[in-house]
Amino acid sequence: MTENNIYNKLTNENCMIKNENGELVPNYDLTMVNLNDGDVVKGKVVKIDKDEVLVDVGFKSEGVIPRNELSIRNDVKPEDVLKVDDEIMIMVIQKEDQDGRLILSKKRAEVEQNFDRIEKIYENGDIVEGEIIECVKGGLIVDIGLRGFLPASLIDVRKTKDLQSFIGERCVCKIIEVDRHRNNVVLSRKVIIEDERKEQRKGILNNIEIGQIKKGIITSIADFGAFVDVDGVDGLIHISELSWNHVKHPSEVVNVNQEVDVEILGIDYEKQRLSLGLKQTQKDPWLERIKDYSVKDVVKGKVTRMVKFGLFVQTEEGLEGLVHISELSLEPVNRPSDVAKIGDELMVRIIDIDFDKRRMAFSVKQVENPVEEVEDKEEEKKVKDSKSEEKIEKKEVLDKESNKKRQIKEILKEMKEEANIE
Repeated sequence: MTENNIYNKLTNENCMIKNENGELVPNYDLTMVNLNDGDVVKGKVVKIDKDEVLVDVGFKSEGVIPRNELSIRNDVKPEDVLKVDDEIMIMVIQKEDQDGRLILSKKRAEVEQNFDRIEKIYENGDIVEGEIIECVKGGLIVDIGLRGFLPASLIDVRKTKDLQSFIGERCVCKIIEVDRHRNNVVLSRKVIIEDERKEQRKGILNNIEIGQIKKGIITSIADFGAFVDVDGVDGLIHISELSWNHVKHPSEVVNVNQEVDVEILGIDYEKQRLSLGLKQTQKDPWLERIKDYSVKDVVKGKVTRMVKFGLFVQTEEGLEGLVHISELSLEPVNRPSDVAKIGDELMVRIIDIDFDKRRMAFSVKQVENPVEEVEDKEEEKKVKDSKSEEKIEKKEVLDKESNKKRQIKEILKEMKEEANIE
């Protein structure tokens, strides 16, 4: 900063000097200040006009502060910023313009001085407070002694749409970037809010347990699920946990700002997030419908889908089962399309109900030839064959015993005849 306090230099003894003719004249050399572009000096307001302010800085002529160089705020009136006899710091923009005037800036002098303060705050990781004064493309301008830029994405933890509503409010921010050469300071209000909520969420999470039913508000929707605010803690309902039925997109089930009851499925204490389920708070329609069905039942259904390993048959809305390719016919089948096509009605036998996976297995070939009947016949045949074998074995044993008895009789007979001869 250039020292230009001429009032301290002037005394009764040196304010006047003699010229070549011996006459007393003002000591202009003492009161003149040597200025260069970029110097920051002190001056006194001497006149306020509609579009400019005249300032005495001890130069050969009074300096001019154009209206747009008065403040970091746009469209301010000179009389609202300064009054005559105010002593202010100003920066020399141009020592002499085309009209020979000294052009000054109060705004740039303040920015230059405030940058030192802002850089220290940034280095120490401290916070800064200011008034939101302007809405610009991509965010807001905050008066922190200079124009701090607050991006729209860093205003709040949630997406902010109405930026104009913030103008006039005071906010506390953290400085996340400082570039003096580009005259750029980037702020974040979101960081402050997140830090405050982090402690709050920590206490909330300690009182939440898996399996609890909580109320929440849908905050946003993505292709993979819906985000929910549960007592100030962020949670996600994955698309697979939204409904017991197949869901193509979460918007089919929920809307933003909708209040929902959710079950706590998981808690991430480190990231302070929740895994949530919506369908768990509702009755499972599959379990309600399956009550009317049992294994071995023969039912009518319509082919809805085809895959390489079989085809899917729907017996009613929300109930579908797979007919594996091996269950399509008694004869070998190369392709499911050889037996049926989508939309065909088929009679199928229920051969399995998996309650955990909520699905059924069907068979076409067992409608007329159930496996149980074949197995029963085979079992009967085995029993009969077994009994026949037993009879044969008994007969063979009896025959052997009979042969032995006959042989013994013959031997005894021969021995008796030999005894009689002797």
